Amino acid sequence: MSHLMEELLKDSVLDSLKEGTIIKGIITEIRPTEVVVDIGGKSEGIINIHEFIDPSDLEVNSELEVYLEKLEDREGNQVISFDKAEQKKNWEKIAENCEEGSIVQGRVRSIVKGGLIVSIGVDSFLPTSQIDVQAPKNLEQYVGQTYDFKVIKINSERKNIVVSRRELVEEQRIEKRRNLLDKVKPGDRQRGQVKNITDYGAFVDLDGLDGLLHITDMSWGRIQHPSEMLKQGEEIEVVIIEIDRDRERVSLGLKQLHENPWEQIEAKYPMGAQVSGKVVNLVPYGAFIELEEGVEGLVHVTELSWTKRITKPGEVLKVGEEISAVVLGIQKEEQKISLGVRQLEENPWEIARVKYPIGMHIEGEVRNLTTYGAFIELEDGIDGMIHVSDISWTRKINHPSEVLQKGDPVKAIVLDVDIDAQRISLGVKQLSVDPWEEIENHFKIGDVIEAKVSKVTSYGAFIELDNDIDGLVHISQISEDHVENIKDVINEGDVVNSRVIKIDKNERRIGLSIKAANYSEEDLAKEQATLDNISSIDDMTSLGDLLDEATK
Repeated sequence: MSHLMEELLKDSVLDSLKEGTIIKGIITEIRPTEVVVDIGGKSEGIINIHEFIDPSDLEVNSELEVYLEKLEDREGNQVISFDKAEQKKNWEKIAENCEEGSIVQGRVRSIVKGGLIVSIGVDSFLPTSQIDVQAPKNLEQYVGQTYDFKVIKINSERKNIVVSRRELVEEQRIEKRRNLLDKVKPGDRQRGQVKNITDYGAFVDLDGLDGLLHITDMSWGRIQHPSEMLKQGEEIEVVIIEIDRDRERVSLGLKQLHENPWEQIEAKYPMGAQVSGKVVNLVPYGAFIELEEGVEGLVHVTELSWTKRITKPGEVLKVGEEISAVVLGIQKEEQKISLGVRQLEENPWEIARVKYPIGMHIEGEVRNLTTYGAFIELEDGIDGMIHVSDISWTRKINHPSEVLQKGDPVKAIVLDVDIDAQRISLGVKQLSVDPWEEIENHFKIGDVIEAKVSKVTSYGAFIELDNDIDGLVHISQISEDHVENIKDVINEGDVVNSRVIKIDKNERRIGLSIKAANYSEEDLAKEQATLDNISSIDDMTSLGDLLDEATK
């Protein structure tokens, strides 16, 4: 055949070929990356090898239907596609046999913006939201996989199909959830995947059934957040704790996989046993010590030292520190263990009674003052306390600062030692004899005394006597004349003569009279009787009370 004749035949074949149609061709060559097909005409067409699901099924000289896109491109080559031919044929089948809601099988071909391309004979679109119950983070895992899909939308005009896998997955999950609810019971062990982590726990997917693993059921020990133990996506074994079939809710446990450490707590940690553990938490009142997972003991701040004045446990301990302690008590039902650190050392108070016997004279320094007394440091960590009532026999002291200051050296006598309360009581006044015990040796009824006025009140004047004793001249005993305002007659610092007209040893008071300084015994007896009959606040029920009033 002449060359001219061949050209004429090719032109006639080309005239019969139409773009956009499916035509038959012959495979002339199979290359590593492409397949060469002769459909007639001036040149052969080339198809990318990736358009074939299984290129090994292809054979040279075998017939193949292809889609003619262009008779000639810029280089004069035919543009053909096996995939588009299949799509065109399949679309016609799908348009005829498939409808919205039907189930089809498809293979995920590629990733596109917003989802995946799924081949169900023709390319369909799988939105990311329709891939699974939860939108996946990694779409690569689906490429090349074959699944069942539900057709949710068909647009014949645009030749567009949208499919969903999520709906089928949800239906499967519902069925699995119902089956699981029917067969599981409390105490069963199940494997599941951590689906979501919250502040209060984690949701675990038990193959279609979501269960709540509360933070309190994760560990017998102390955890601050579920993320300390679990990671989203990891597979774990759990125990079914409770089932609510009506609400389809399941409570799960993780710690229940292990024995409760508090069951044998008394045998493991008997009273008096020395233990060791890690400081896991510091609070104002003490420190929590982890003895083992799920078991913590409390060292109260008072149990940290026999002698150191510790106000906060952070002064001597820090979180993470390993320490030793002694078991002081166990409350199994409340899951509490009391621990002590100071018990590891000798208690200096045990020998305090011997070291500081009652009646012993001591010397010390004022360490601190309170409203009720003064603390005297006897040695490092051991103080004695002088109560305000034990400072003076005769003077009413409202606050120790009236006679003592911080840092002052003090001599005192031991009055009492209370080992249990860790308290040593001291006294200053006991170093001398109580002048009121022998008051009759110093003052007698009828004595005339010259002394200075120390205080002036609305009801009388206090006179300084010997031995730090004050006597009271009632306003009625100042003058024969009526005295309205005592300060019109007498003032503080004045030196006056007065007569002792009353001594009350039990009430620790002495009544004086200025006007009776020169009385006869008969007149003096009358004044004594008058003084005895004074009522209300003026009756001097207590010299100390009057002194208090005088200082206000």
